[in-house]
Amino acid sequence: MSDKTDTHNPLPYGTGDATYRAAGGIEGITALVDRFYELMDSLPEARALREMHPADLTQSRQKLAYFLSGWMGGPRLFSQHYGSIIIPEAHKQFPVDMDSKNAWLRCMEQALIELEYPEDFRHYLMKQLAIPAEVIRARAQMEAQSRQQ
Repeated sequence: MSDKTDTHNPLPYGTGDATYRAAGGIEGITALVDRFYELMDSLPEARALREMHPADLTQSRQKLAYFLSGWMGGPRLFSQHYGSIIIPEAHKQFPVDMDSKNAWLRCMEQALIELEYPEDFRHYLMKQLAIPAEVIRARAQMEAQSRQQ
């Protein structure tokens, strides 16, 4: 989506609201989240990941879009509507393993590709998203190991 980038914005991604603007603001983020969840529903490799979510994804979609808004440097909609969040803590009840982590990232990457975000933005965002995804996976692994002891 070439209209998602602001060619007059000299700031690199991760600076100020540059990432938020490159994503297309809340409208672009909402479209990204919608496609992400559609892929989670349809990709066989995302089946276990999808089963961790409620049947009705309305609130999940809103929470992710609101979270990404603030995380990308835009309005902090998640904290305005739901309060503060600590990512690993919020996901500690889920049995996230390497397969589900990779499925989450795969759904997001495919959504970015299908929505035609510029390649440099996709690479930047996927690199950034891989960090909390790995923290969540590592936390889940630690939780599982502590339950086995």
